[in-house]
Formats: sequence, structure tokens, C-alpha cells
Amino acid sequence: MEHIVTVQDVVTAFADWIEPTDAELDAIEQESSLILAEVVLLDAQIKAMDHPVNEVDSRRIRRARNRVLAARRDLTNRTAGAIVPGGAA
Repeated sequence: MEHIVTVQDVVTAFADWIEPTDAELDAIEQESSLILAEVVLLDAQIKAMDHPVNEVDSRRIRRARNRVLAARRDLTNRTAGAIVPGGAA
């Protein structure tokens, strides 16, 4: 019996070119508060799906939405004041 094998190189997740750059890691770090707020909102929405909507769930979702909006506002204000290298004068 003959075994069929591929001739291609093995592709792994540990290749050097797959790693995120320092700029990408910095962008993720800046957006981490927004990402966490969106996770809290998603958790609140999932909890509300398990049973009929009640006042506690409505408040939890409303607060989570407000946190997402505040995180987006803060991120926008922080990046609006940043100087982008290579931009027009």
C-alpha cells in the first residue's frame, strides 16, 4: 500500500511572519477597555436570553451599553489627539 503525502512545507502558527507587530499590539492595548465593555454587554444579552426579560436584565443591558458608549468615546477622544506620523502638515 502506498501512502499519499503532500510535498508542501508544513504551515504552523509559529512562523515569524504570523506574529503581531508592536504597532498591532499597541492598538489592541489601546482598545482593550472597549473590548472588555463589549464582552460585558454580550454577557448581559446572553443572560437575558435564558428567561423572559425583566427589569434587572434591562438595567444590566442598559448599563453595559452605556459602558460601551463611554469606552468608544474615550477611545475616540484619545486617538483624535494623537499625532499620526507621516500625515499632511
